[in-house]
Amino acid sequence: MAYHLRIARPVSDLGKTKTMYCAGLKLSIIGCFENHDGFDGVMLGQAHSNYHFEFTSCRNHSIQPSPTQEDLVVFYIEESSEWHMACDSMLSAGFRQVDSFNPYWDRCGRTFEDHDGYRIVLQNATWITPSP
Repeated sequence: MAYHLRIARPVSDLGKTKTMYCAGLKLSIIGCFENHDGFDGVMLGQAHSNYHFEFTSCRNHSIQPSPTQEDLVVFYIEESSEWHMACDSMLSAGFRQVDSFNPYWDRCGRTFEDHDGYRIVLQNATWITPSP
């Protein structure tokens, strides 16, 4: 059975987040909504992928993002030249490169943080399914 993953996060500035993630990760708007029970949101993804991000803001209440340094979304990028271009895109989009809390991620990757403190790791490696 195939599943589709949605990563939903509240953000402080919906427009800024949309711009950063579209530019940094080369995502596209796949859906959006306004004032849905007091929430505005945008869904960002790539065609034919099995995941997308949903970023929301609440019109009626202040919901502050509260990620920790270990709340990560990790993308595995095997090809070195593609990985370098992706890292450059993240910086150009306004993400800040930070040291990872877990040094494992710094060995073959780079960790980037958005304006709300959410972290994305770009790992220059191939995902290998662990043995049971």
